[in-house]
Amino acid sequence: MIAFALLSGALRTGMPLGVAYGVWAAAGIVLTALLSRLLFREVLTPLMLGGMGLIAAGVLLVELGG
Repeated sequence: MIAFALLSGALRTGMPLGVAYGVWAAAGIVLTALLSRLLFREVLTPLMLGGMGLIAAGVLLVELGG
């Protein structure tokens, strides 16, 4: 519920839906991975970190493309 409320708040500020959804999805993936590392001591490999970087770069490219 909180995520939907925050997403709708971002949309109300004028952020395009594609960008807002991309940012929220990317943030969810990265935060989940980081919290799993902190809480459950799961391994984050360089390949996984690179994937998170690619996700962030993709969201940035979508923003710049619009």
